[in-house]
Amino acid sequence: MNDNQLLRYSRHILLPQIGVEGQEKLLASQVLIIGAGGLGSPIALYLAAAGVGHITICDGDHVDLTNLQRQIAHFTHSLGSNKALSAQHTLAAINPEIRVTAIPNRIEGEELTHLVSQADVVLDACDNFATRHAVNRACVRHRKPLVSGAAIRFDGQVTMFDLRRPDSPCYHCLFPENVEEEGERCAIMGVFAPLVGIIGAVQAAEALKVLAGIGQPLLGRLQLLDGLSMEWRQINLKKDPACPVCGAS
Repeated sequence: MNDNQLLRYSRHILLPQIGVEGQEKLLASQVLIIGAGGLGSPIALYLAAAGVGHITICDGDHVDLTNLQRQIAHFTHSLGSNKALSAQHTLAAINPEIRVTAIPNRIEGEELTHLVSQADVVLDACDNFATRHAVNRACVRHRKPLVSGAAIRFDGQVTMFDLRRPDSPCYHCLFPENVEEEGERCAIMGVFAPLVGIIGAVQAAEALKVLAGIGQPLLGRLQLLDGLSMEWRQINLKKDPACPVCGAS
């Protein structure tokens, strides 16, 4: 690290669990963020500020006036812009020393598989189950840590899956793909603005811990937040041995 980096990241370096070695790991890391909306915004802002060396952020949507209530990577002048490109500009202003790649479309198929294979950690910040399951399958295939979050109304949830560990469940173990899911969307149900910030910040923290090799990850633990009472509840998760995605078969 140069002198400017030592100063920029000094508050991390002061932490004995991170130090210079941990910060250098962050600078050498690459993350993939799926979604640049309510969850993806705080995730991307914190990872960029923390000095993650290469951030790839994907989103095919465009910034709408209704997004600005909670999607803090975007501004009024961003209206009509692609969300991934808008977030890229914001992150460059926060930390011009890192590399940010914007993918201005919904990724799927071989493109998704390739991007996941390149990442050290994948963060699911999307808003539909089809994409979540596709991302999960790619992470299982390439044994990549996946940090998953969701938020609707006043309710949030966050957990992590890491198929580098044989005892880790995957997203399919928690939400089987063949179970019909309710199409809950913010546009219909609403969402409390700070809730996505809280869940997104937890996702960012989990990613940084994994990249720096510190702490205890949220592996096998689903954290549920009631934003009205500000109470957290934890559910322990177990691997489904019959899971068609990550099971032994």
